[in-house]
Amino acid sequence: MMGVEDLLRLTVAALMTRTGERQNDLADGLGLSQAQVSRKQGGRQHWSLEDVDRLAAHFGLHYLDLLAGPTHAVGVLHGSTPVLRPADAVAPPATAVQPASAVLFPAEPLVAAAPAPAVPAAPVGECVLCGQPTNDELEGFPQHLSAEQCAAAVAAANPTPTTPTPAVLSPPTPTAPLQVGSAEPMEPVVQPAQPAPSPAAPPASAPAPAPKPAGPTQVPAPATETASEPVAPAPVPARPRGPRTYASGDLISQITGAVDEALEDHAGDVEAAQAALIKAAIPDVMALLKASRVGGRYEHSEFPPTAEILRKRSQKGADEIWEGRPKWRNPELMAAAKAGAQLEVTALDMNAAYLSALKCWLPIGQLREVTTGVHDPKKAGVHLITPAPWEHADLPNPLGNRMEPGELWVSESTLRLLLDCARQNLTDAPTIHRSLVSGATEGLLEKLRRALAETRKTALAEGDELTVAYVKAMYSKLVSTVGESTANRELRRPDWMHIIRAKAFANLWMKANKAHKAGLQVVEISGTDELHVIGDWRQVFAEGRDLNQVKEKNTYVLGGKR
Repeated sequence: MMGVEDLLRLTVAALMTRTGERQNDLADGLGLSQAQVSRKQGGRQHWSLEDVDRLAAHFGLHYLDLLAGPTHAVGVLHGSTPVLRPADAVAPPATAVQPASAVLFPAEPLVAAAPAPAVPAAPVGECVLCGQPTNDELEGFPQHLSAEQCAAAVAAANPTPTTPTPAVLSPPTPTAPLQVGSAEPMEPVVQPAQPAPSPAAPPASAPAPAPKPAGPTQVPAPATETASEPVAPAPVPARPRGPRTYASGDLISQITGAVDEALEDHAGDVEAAQAALIKAAIPDVMALLKASRVGGRYEHSEFPPTAEILRKRSQKGADEIWEGRPKWRNPELMAAAKAGAQLEVTALDMNAAYLSALKCWLPIGQLREVTTGVHDPKKAGVHLITPAPWEHADLPNPLGNRMEPGELWVSESTLRLLLDCARQNLTDAPTIHRSLVSGATEGLLEKLRRALAETRKTALAEGDELTVAYVKAMYSKLVSTVGESTANRELRRPDWMHIIRAKAFANLWMKANKAHKAGLQVVEISGTDELHVIGDWRQVFAEGRDLNQVKEKNTYVLGGKR
């Protein structure tokens, strides 16, 4: 059963999503640091009662509305849900004891007005995690606000047949008082709650006018009510948003701390420390991934059901997804070299190809089939397509070295590359037959990627090759083990593995296209990071070891010895 504090964390996350705030904005409003908010939202530190009052004041809500759950709180924030009053949760104090005659022989029967039946809100869509209808939305995606809600929705949609159980008798309801001399019970008398009188209130015998509901733009201020005059609701001022931050210092400190600890454990022996760090790279990067998702606006599925096309045919075999790995040589230049031409070629190396590829569109939940034949840019997955012919002899095919014609399954990154080529009039758009997709985002791994990239950049500037090797081991092993590898038991997303790898190949192809547009001759493209060109490449690419730079591997003469 979900506790009050867990419910509060979900409510805070939902309110931040609706108001467009980030953790640093919330921290400024509460007088806390961003790290404190992250720990409280991640469950590593408790929200106190004083924090509840501050949160209520920050969002312009009563604390009862804040503690009533995310759906209620968001509804009150937008004026679509009535606010809770203290009188709704606490019975008013008794002012006088009624005589028994007033109960047995009331002057006139009082009947409590029946509450209007609640009209359930229409679902906003299917949850990207469990696929069941939901009324909630996080960062533009329909999604239940907790794993418990997903489990309840799945259980409601797929009821499990059970054996009949004996009926449980409900507790008896209190009987109505009897009239004297009559065997028939009277109608129960319900005494309505009487509001506390104010100096300007009408007499108790006169009916009080019904209060007017607050308009949709009014938000009740969490001010203390007085007996003399109610406090008018105050509008919530717009809070200026601070600078956008990606990688928190906590993640970077976690990486550098592991390096320092390894050096200390091995008495400064760099080789032994590097071996230990590389051995621990998989659990370390998974811990970083979880830490980077603390305070995130949605949860991704870690072990969704694997589609048949994503299953390996054998232990050492492959599945049906074509990643578009490039392996191409310019046929015209190769023919010229065989004819005796001497061509000076530079082999360029792309830095940290898989680290750059972590910025890609990844599906959040379970993949579901779509047969519309139209690509939805807000979703990602794998697609069965028929590609258009490629007719450029001086540019590699974005599909890589595939020779077989006809239909094939490709990942999201390859499909987006083909669609981009069609927009550049390099080829026609592929025909999409089937798609297995889910709601997607391009920023799921962005905080992790930024932390690794910033740590790597600092280590390169300081000549710290140990940290560089540790970072490389983490991002490369992350990509290679998130599929069906037994080395990583914390995440099984073969669709992510194919999408990230294909993104690295797509990035390399785009570098080749950039060189071609700038007037360089593309000689060869292979692997994930190797591009061979003829011409002054420094006029096109920046030289260095940073992610947006390239470095020279070697130069050779085509047509002679390398």
